[in-house]
Amino acid sequence: MPTGTLLIIDDEARLRQLLAQVLELEGYTVLQAPDAHRGLELLQQHAADILLVLSDVKLPDANGVDLLPRFKAAAPDAEVVLLTAFGTIPDGVKAMKLGAFDYLTKGDFEQQLVVVVDRAAEKARLRQRVTELERRVGQQYRFESMIGDSPELRRVQQLARQVAPTDSTVLLEGPTGSGKELFAQAIHQASGRQGKAFVAVNCSAFPKDLLESELFGYKKGAFTGALADKKGLLEEANGGTLFLDEIGELELNVQAKFLRVLESQTFTKLGDTKPTKVNVRLVAATNRNLKQEAAEGRFRPDLYYRLSVFVIHVPSLKERPTDVPPLANYFLQHFAARLSKRLPGLSAEALTLLQRYPWPGNVRELKNVLERAAILAPAGEMLSADYLPDEFHALGRPARPGADAADDSMRAVEARHIGKLMGELDGNKPDVAKRLGIGLTTLYRKLEEYGLG
Repeated sequence: MPTGTLLIIDDEARLRQLLAQVLELEGYTVLQAPDAHRGLELLQQHAADILLVLSDVKLPDANGVDLLPRFKAAAPDAEVVLLTAFGTIPDGVKAMKLGAFDYLTKGDFEQQLVVVVDRAAEKARLRQRVTELERRVGQQYRFESMIGDSPELRRVQQLARQVAPTDSTVLLEGPTGSGKELFAQAIHQASGRQGKAFVAVNCSAFPKDLLESELFGYKKGAFTGALADKKGLLEEANGGTLFLDEIGELELNVQAKFLRVLESQTFTKLGDTKPTKVNVRLVAATNRNLKQEAAEGRFRPDLYYRLSVFVIHVPSLKERPTDVPPLANYFLQHFAARLSKRLPGLSAEALTLLQRYPWPGNVRELKNVLERAAILAPAGEMLSADYLPDEFHALGRPARPGADAADDSMRAVEARHIGKLMGELDGNKPDVAKRLGIGLTTLYRKLEEYGLG
């Protein structure tokens, strides 16, 4: 059964109440107003909940068609259906141009009313979901949402914040998996283009012979198989931001076309004779040294100098090890929620090993490691080092300078304690692990390490 809140504005009390009864039987919550003034008051008070406004055209204090912009301003996600006793084509056309969902004539709309209301309400629900999704995306990709507080990360965030409000081209340099696309998204969300499209293109993901047509589009008949006009990704990003990841993979002839885009905001589609005008901000990313590539003839120097208006180096995870613990805990809780599993956190030994690891795959690798560990770890326990991949254990025990004798002493105490518990509990390893507060796998490793097996 449909749900949601509707607003009926009509000065005919009997008709208004009849419509309300019919729609309430359909499952809707219905608010009523006898005139435009009260209707706008209710709309402003319940703007977040109202899916649809059913308004008479001839109201005592206003014309329903003229009220359409005010309805839309008060509740942008709501739909509007106008009712009139004497429908005219000009009024209907004007209403639809101003954003009305439909225009119904009283006396012959009873059969279609519920159908029209259901369709309008579903469209409003969809728009509300899109608005909420856009809000969440905007929050997710803000600079404030980035995890970590290292000086290296703060320095890069400051640079990105400074360039975000401008339309300047940005080149993000850094190793694969370091979060360059996250910075590109944050720059877009902090710019005046945040309500427009953010189109991300991984240049290495397309075959070289297809990338040009995907970026610039083509006209029908431009080549065999071009059966209709195709809009390119540049046009899709019009008004917003185009993010070109791995821009060093562009062919030299495509680089030449992109140089023109940066210089004049125009390009020519394949098979076309007239240029297409766009308004696009470019953010590019690379894991290569483009300056060196340009010097060696593998990248156009003129394009490099156009791209490098504002260069930001995104540090690798190895360059900011203090950000590893908060990132690891974030990913652990993220995957624990997806698995419907309670995982309180990571053990001190696990966190130490994570910080000592060089992270050749950067943040992307850390995310994958925590997903695997969250799957393996038992619910309710701290995630121990036993659930990390083998390469982490190859790092050895964490060294503590000047504490060798104390470390040996602690190991001896731990060995005696485990041996004592093994005797008290008749060698029941699950019970021993529980008493020690460690995983069973950890216990087996310690028994072998101390020669207690």
